[in-house]
Amino acid sequence: MSNATAIVTGASQGIGRAAAIRLAKDFNAVVLVARNRDHLLETAEAVKAKGAEALIVDLDLAEQSAAKIVVEKTLATFGRIDALLNIAGAVPQIDLFDMTDEQWDAGMALKLHGARRLTIEAWPALKQANGSVVFTSGNSAIFPKAPYAAVGTINAAIAALAKAFSDRGITDGVQVNSVLPGPVMTGRRRSYLEHWAPLHNMTVDEAMERFPRDAGISRYGQPEEIAELMAFLVSPAARWMTGSMLRMDGGEVKSV
Repeated sequence: MSNATAIVTGASQGIGRAAAIRLAKDFNAVVLVARNRDHLLETAEAVKAKGAEALIVDLDLAEQSAAKIVVEKTLATFGRIDALLNIAGAVPQIDLFDMTDEQWDAGMALKLHGARRLTIEAWPALKQANGSVVFTSGNSAIFPKAPYAAVGTINAAIAALAKAFSDRGITDGVQVNSVLPGPVMTGRRRSYLEHWAPLHNMTVDEAMERFPRDAGISRYGQPEEIAELMAFLVSPAARWMTGSMLRMDGGEVKSV
């Protein structure tokens, strides 16, 4: 896709990093948004190696002023916004009865409100470009459990928010969808397993084998697999798909 610009949040690691690198094949410019500048620099090098320009915007999307800064810098540098991938947002997996108000608020501020504000701020440019937006929810939006209360609640809110934006997008010419990844092997997940395994007298390899089995899937997904789905959603081939919630979970959700 020539002369097109994509914004990817959470681009410093995991699915966000994989998505930014994948979009570098189709967009001539990718804006990388996250808090960790050092990791963003690594992503930027990978994006440039694919032939695209890269702009780093290292800030915290939980801050109310962040969305405006991202959009202003993007437009000042590239002059347009054709796609926005809202991927940022690590929500702690803490039991329903143990989470503090501060932990709830932090999860909401970044993943939900950060994505909401950035989408609204970018909307005029997306409307002008007949652009596309992807929100990242998760399977916990469908089956929330007590140990993952915040994740499930926020993911359900993200899915509803994406539906609302897609309804407005029908009038404004902006395509909006959401992706619900299942268990994906990211650096954050591996760190969790490295902490969890010795507490349960397991090796990390044993824990990595147990968790997919408990989820009823054959293996963990890879960030690059989710990135391919996102790249399809913002491509011309998927243009008539809007307001959809797409699961890529290895069959974790068993309902029809």
